[in-house]
Amino acid sequence: MIPLHRPGSLQVLPPLSLYVHLPWCLRKCPYCDFNSHEQRKPDGSMDLPEQAYLDALRADLEAALPQIWGRRVHTIFIGGGTPSLFSPDSIDRLLADIRARLPLDPDCEITLEANPGTFEKDRFKAFRQAGVNRLSIGVQSFDDAKLKALGRVHNRAQAIAAVEEAQSCFDTFNLDLMYALPGQSKVDLEADIQQALAFTPPHLSLYHLTMEPNTVFAKQPPKDLPDEDTAFDMLDHLIERTEAGGLQRYEVSAYARPGHQSQHNLNYWQFGDYLGIGAGAHSKISSPERIVRQVRWRDPATYMDKASQGSAISNENEVAIKARAFEFMMNALRLKNGFELLRFTERTGLTLASVSKAMSQAEAQGLLQRDLARAWPTTKGFDFLNDLQALFLQG
Repeated sequence: MIPLHRPGSLQVLPPLSLYVHLPWCLRKCPYCDFNSHEQRKPDGSMDLPEQAYLDALRADLEAALPQIWGRRVHTIFIGGGTPSLFSPDSIDRLLADIRARLPLDPDCEITLEANPGTFEKDRFKAFRQAGVNRLSIGVQSFDDAKLKALGRVHNRAQAIAAVEEAQSCFDTFNLDLMYALPGQSKVDLEADIQQALAFTPPHLSLYHLTMEPNTVFAKQPPKDLPDEDTAFDMLDHLIERTEAGGLQRYEVSAYARPGHQSQHNLNYWQFGDYLGIGAGAHSKISSPERIVRQVRWRDPATYMDKASQGSAISNENEVAIKARAFEFMMNALRLKNGFELLRFTERTGLTLASVSKAMSQAEAQGLLQRDLARAWPTTKGFDFLNDLQALFLQG
């Protein structure tokens, strides 16, 4: 009997998102491992090649179109760097260039990352008029001393003013907060979460400060960092406070009110597809026969030059069939509700039998639960997520 399809082939392509990377910041934060760069004139003011970079993004997108031809885009995320350094007119042009080349869902979620240090009155309103319908604000803390320790360029007053402006312009927005900060006490933590919840944010992202490789903090760790047990206690307190404030934890670091989950990030976590354009941007693109990951040139000047020549991709690798289960689980097990069992097969082209042993081990260790339709991490599985995910690694 002739098989209907090759093992590992996909019968249905996943939803497609678009990520756009704008790589410049006012100042590189010492904990940041993202592809961000300072670019200043001799007098210290910002020197952004906005139009040249928008030209490169357009060329990059046009060169990528054959890979995604005919597919509708469900979400757009403009990240960085600090995208709000770009003028509202530039964001308007960017979105117009995208709309002219890609079919967007009528209710396409369009997120822009913004920092309070780039905030000015009515700027957020202008982004909204340009077509952005969701803002993600990198507050990190409302404590001036903690903001200084993190190397942030804004202060408490600017953070509050930025969030208030976002409230007036956007139906949905996200606040980023960090915990386990240098010298942070439980009283300091409570003050931060109390201030954040006072804004009744639709979405909140809570991140543990970590010492990422190749950052200033990795080479020179700050003093007085809370120990691991204290950090766990801090997270427990944050979970309790956010739930009392009407936000439900739906992903390891994400909390939302009903109807305000980040659709873009959900697509990542559900092993959806995404085209990434811009310096250092990553893509995951599926076709019926294979799944590929791509990376754009990281240095902004190199990227702009290469993109203008139609060669924005610095490297491309196919996701091996034996690696797909782990890659799927690396994402899907971050979700509190886990994943539909049928989605595993749909997104990876693999049968559930290929992960049955690992799932049984995870259940036996109390890290995973499942029924006939879904599998999801237990509370213990959430606390020891790396151990749970590692069970799906294949030698």
